[in-house]
Amino acid sequence: MSDFAVETVELSKTYAGRGKLPPKKALNNVSLAIPKGSFFGLLGPNGAGKSTLINILAGLVNKTSGEARIWDHDIESDMRAARRAIGIVPQELNIDPFFTPRESLEVQAGMFGVPKKSRRTEEILKQVGLLDKADAYARTLSGGMRRRLLVAKAMVHAPKVLVLDEPTAGVDVELRHQLWESVKEMNAQGTTVMLTTHYLEEAEQLCDRIAIINHGEMIACDTKDALLGRLDAKELTVIVNEDVCEVPEGLKQFNVERRPGNRFFFKYRPSQTQIRDILRAVNEAGLSILDLTTAETDLEDIFLSLTRADDNGENA
Repeated sequence: MSDFAVETVELSKTYAGRGKLPPKKALNNVSLAIPKGSFFGLLGPNGAGKSTLINILAGLVNKTSGEARIWDHDIESDMRAARRAIGIVPQELNIDPFFTPRESLEVQAGMFGVPKKSRRTEEILKQVGLLDKADAYARTLSGGMRRRLLVAKAMVHAPKVLVLDEPTAGVDVELRHQLWESVKEMNAQGTTVMLTTHYLEEAEQLCDRIAIINHGEMIACDTKDALLGRLDAKELTVIVNEDVCEVPEGLKQFNVERRPGNRFFFKYRPSQTQIRDILRAVNEAGLSILDLTTAETDLEDIFLSLTRADDNGENA
């Protein structure tokens, strides 16, 4: 058995042109390996190819070339097993408004051939915080509750891989928190989670591995910590007690900017400069430090750096 929950090898998809429009290559030789049990983030701008990749895994779009496997099952030669191994939470709210959550899960379980004695309807509804709404019509549920119902529907056949496509779009903060608590619990119990989101702070908080796709190509795939370490940059703001009209001579060796309120703003590379060197220079300049704040590189910085570099390379 492979150690990977989802594996693609040089996966490509080209959509046929329409009218005078040329063919569109949505995926270009994408190779991806998602470890079993991981919380994996798939990020990229609009139109980058994320939805095409998910739809191929879900069996909604046919690949042009390459390979894709879900829990060691090829999506073509072992299609039924591959479909049973994955649950998809779509971006669109595809819920029958005249079904209750209980009925929706029962119908979904029947479509996957889950025997009645093996169904976990109440257990799943409790897991996503909808047990008290089990017999309410779906049309009466709030947007966040409907999102959680989509997660519940995707879990009826106990898939080993759960794919979440923009699950918190339009969801308020409290319901978003409840949704993530449910999903984190599933992940802790062994479900591999694959997430696409435009909320980069969510991906940074939740995911242990992250891939970035742009123009149909994989431009980065690594652990979150390794990705964050790529951008060798930090920021330091120092507030001093003295009124200073210009940057002291001893601080000019650093990339420093004087700001209102007796503040000095430093941008530096941790690989070349240590924070203690900057603070020593501030003291040696005869300045007394009242306060200081630091800012680390975050996922948004990495995302913008990589996608902009990729766009510049394409346009070159």
